[in-house]
Amino acid sequence: MWLAHGVGGRQDLPIPFGLALTGALVALLVSFVALGALWREPRLGDDAGSALPLPAPVQRVLASPAWPWLCRLLGLVVAAYLGLGFAGPDTADNPTAGVVYVLFWVGLLPLSLLFGPVWRSLNPLRTLHLLACLALRRDPVRGLRDLPSGLGYWPAAAGLFAFVWLELVAPHRVSLPVIGGWLAGYAVAMFAGAVVYGSRWFDRGDAFEVYSALVGRLAVLARRPDGTLVRRHPFDGIAGLRPAPGLVAFVVVLLGSTMYDSLSNAPFWVRLLQAGVAPPPLVGTAGLAVVVALVLAAYLAATGLAARLGGRSVRDCAGELAHSIVPIAVGYLVAHYFTLFVLEGQRTLALLSDPLGIGADWLGTGSWAVRGFGTSPASTAVLQVTVIVLGHVFGTVLAHDRALRLFDRRTALVGQLPLLVLMVLYTTAGLLLLFAA
Repeated sequence: MWLAHGVGGRQDLPIPFGLALTGALVALLVSFVALGALWREPRLGDDAGSALPLPAPVQRVLASPAWPWLCRLLGLVVAAYLGLGFAGPDTADNPTAGVVYVLFWVGLLPLSLLFGPVWRSLNPLRTLHLLACLALRRDPVRGLRDLPSGLGYWPAAAGLFAFVWLELVAPHRVSLPVIGGWLAGYAVAMFAGAVVYGSRWFDRGDAFEVYSALVGRLAVLARRPDGTLVRRHPFDGIAGLRPAPGLVAFVVVLLGSTMYDSLSNAPFWVRLLQAGVAPPPLVGTAGLAVVVALVLAAYLAATGLAARLGGRSVRDCAGELAHSIVPIAVGYLVAHYFTLFVLEGQRTLALLSDPLGIGADWLGTGSWAVRGFGTSPASTAVLQVTVIVLGHVFGTVLAHDRALRLFDRRTALVGQLPLLVLMVLYTTAGLLLLFAA
């Protein structure tokens, strides 16, 4: 079943677990020492001087008033076509589950890494709200009340947890009634928020817009506040992320849910579910909540100790360093979902040619055969270990640069030691789950 994400197991990996872990920890330690010796002033977060504008012809096309409407129309048309699957038979050949869990959820990651916060432009819920406001001659930005400053990313964090629960825990989660019911409830919640708070609600309340925006900060392409499209260093984009209520919760749910997904494929967890000690949805919900809580506890403990060593507020330190978790989460997501996206993505595209199950081939993809494209156990394992390690190294770089801004020079390096321990802990846990799956 495609919901068993990833391929192979520990016996399939081309390198021993001890060697992989040792290499990862050495990479972290070397990075930490090198940063302490060579990177003594904050350098990230201000791309005004380093970002390069795109060529003028590209600027003119993408700055055209027609471009945003083209993206909105594309989002609506694609969503309408994909929605045809709900009118088809609820069988294994229905593409809806693959569309939601693979093409949309997993596919949003590479799209955002390449092109920035793309879901803001494509989001059909945002477009429908805009069209409704235009029809009623209302300003889409204005709602019944102002967006509370303390709300932050909390609604998006709750929405993200609800979605990963659907994906990983919910009973019959590939069936049309369950998927359709969840999407309908989510759409109602988003429209209600937009009515009350205006279109700015989507920026903080829509879990998928927030997800795309956070990942999109690692993209090379970006848009300045004046609208100029530029090429920038991806570290500058993510380093510019500022603290906000609920931001820590969002990135922790993103990271913790991916860790739980690996845990749920481990043999001991499968045996626990099969033992029947409690209904599987109850065990799964508890497991997901516990893993997210453990990831959060480790993060708060590390940032709290760093704050004390550096003489800063514990709350401020946790928020200021949340951006360093984003590349770690991205590394886990790529490692965990790569084979699912490549293999099941092809199958879903083939099924999408006949969403109603009537024997049609509307897209011409119905006869596609699923190809491996290099997803052997050995090559996949090398990719998984590499992206997990790189994600932690990038997180170390971001944490180091931010620590130089937060702490004075005397305590900057000492204040980073708890963060190094946190990176080591996350790396060890990630590789353990990878090798145990």
